[in-house]
Amino acid sequence: MDPLIARYNVPVPRYTSYPPANFFRDDYDENDLVRAIKLSNQQEPAHLSFYIHIPYCNRMCHYCGCNAYPRTRKSNDREYVKAVIQEIELVCEKIDKNRKIAQIHYGGGSPSSIDPNFIRQINDVLFRRFRTIDNPEIAIECHAGYMREHDFQLLIDAGFNRMSLGIQDFNPEVLKASNRLPTLLPIEDIFSLLREKNVRINLDFIYGLTMQTVESFTDTIAQATDLAPDRLVTFSYAHMPHLFPRQKLLERKGLPSEELKDNLYHAAQKLLLDGGYKQIGLDHYVKEEDELFRALCSGTLHRNFQGYCTRRTTGQVYAFGVTAISQLTGAYTQNTKSIDEYIKTIHNGHLPVKKGYTLNREEQVTREVITTLMCNEEIHWQELAERLHLTREEVQAMTAYSEEQMRRFADDGLILFDSEQIVMREKGSPYVRNVAASLDKLLIHTDKTFSKPI
Repeated sequence: MDPLIARYNVPVPRYTSYPPANFFRDDYDENDLVRAIKLSNQQEPAHLSFYIHIPYCNRMCHYCGCNAYPRTRKSNDREYVKAVIQEIELVCEKIDKNRKIAQIHYGGGSPSSIDPNFIRQINDVLFRRFRTIDNPEIAIECHAGYMREHDFQLLIDAGFNRMSLGIQDFNPEVLKASNRLPTLLPIEDIFSLLREKNVRINLDFIYGLTMQTVESFTDTIAQATDLAPDRLVTFSYAHMPHLFPRQKLLERKGLPSEELKDNLYHAAQKLLLDGGYKQIGLDHYVKEEDELFRALCSGTLHRNFQGYCTRRTTGQVYAFGVTAISQLTGAYTQNTKSIDEYIKTIHNGHLPVKKGYTLNREEQVTREVITTLMCNEEIHWQELAERLHLTREEVQAMTAYSEEQMRRFADDGLILFDSEQIVMREKGSPYVRNVAASLDKLLIHTDKTFSKPI
């Protein structure tokens, strides 16, 4: 086994947020959330980002680590959407009406599993309340295994200009072993339809699944590059059956070893880079003209729970729906995981917050440091300090920065560093989470559990 894998393939946070969601507190309540929303009107960024969580799936994929629920005869889409709209009204009455929408994102579950007309109703409420920036990002995650041409057209009519198609793998045997359906329409027909309507297309894949080989996954990525999506993601499968028991089903036919999984990652990476795509962070690939790549080149790439974004499309995230997580400048909040409790709480005129976290100044600075490294794979301490109105020494002191630890990373060939900067080297990119974790004071004494980088 590669000695780097043996040394660094240890559980560390994904850092889609800082602090990670498993640090959220159960004693955070509705009053805390209302204070955070009102305070957010005076905080940067001023733009609005809205996330809507649709929890239902028509069938559950074995690998799923999302907050998703199987559709049953008792599932009531109309009641759920009614509650989401009521929650939006409760929250948005506390948001400054002069702020503008930069981003709307639907996730799940499978947002495309419900009637697109319901989704349009939600969008209409938001568009009536707020203006948008020029060319906002209006995006939705789609399971194309259930979608006909009419369904795509209704989403286009609802205002979406980006769709993420969860392909996961083109190999039918891999999909079958994962309980995932292939696209209902030929993928080429879907691309033709969306391209004709000027909808930007993302394709999402997962590596590390049962029955994947380097050859099979290379074939899948080759098919994807032939389609030339605007963006492409290769997510690392996180096997955490203690949290998601359904994942145990994948163990019956075996999962790739850590070394094979690393080979899958690098095989896909080479094919995509050779095909003209530019790598963004650990797992995103975009075309050279994409604004994410321009942001990377200028060191201004950003991200939130929904993925990578630019400063232009960055907003504080106000999230709606069961389990949805809001990301405000000074706080995180998460809604209840019970659909029945969610609907009942909303109908009683209350916000269904279940847990949350208020960030102190030191944690806000650490978040900026870690996000900068995770997004841009480099930190220039003086530049970051000036943006935060602090000295370089003050910024480093607010993190767990250790010159001794940085030297160990450097000796292993993961980074270049001196007193002015940290820069990830090419072979160190898969382990950027490890470097980020070394800057995190909250990990010094913690019993939290995380997934492995590879």
